[in-house]
Amino acid sequence: MVDNIATNPERVRRTQDDFSISDLAREFDVTTRSIRFYEDRGLLAPERRGQTRIYHQKDRVRLKLILRGKRLGFTLAETKTLFDMYDRDGSSVNQLQIMLKLIEDKKAALRQQLDDIKVVLHELNAVEAGCRTELEAKLT
Repeated sequence: MVDNIATNPERVRRTQDDFSISDLAREFDVTTRSIRFYEDRGLLAPERRGQTRIYHQKDRVRLKLILRGKRLGFTLAETKTLFDMYDRDGSSVNQLQIMLKLIEDKKAALRQQLDDIKVVLHELNAVEAGCRTELEAKLT
């Protein structure tokens, strides 16, 4: 059991300082191309040693936040704004205020989409009922 803990990949990741692009791609199940894209957009800034990218814990955390933001519907531009604010103001007060505003906006947009979906479903149900009634009349 002790050997298993020592070789647990998650435990190794937490103590590891440097990562290759392949390490991060494998850990987060994304392509290396995606990671390079995030780098091109200014979201990640790995150290360069010749042609080799060396990612640090900060980059790993940022990649995790980028992917979480994507799942929540945040654009890469919004994520970059949050990162830039955090880099300028380490206290993260402004960042949290902006994040709360973004969350509020996302929730409002989702509520509107939900309302729109309900309307479309209602209309589809009405059309479906009409089609079934007409088909039944033609078959009898």
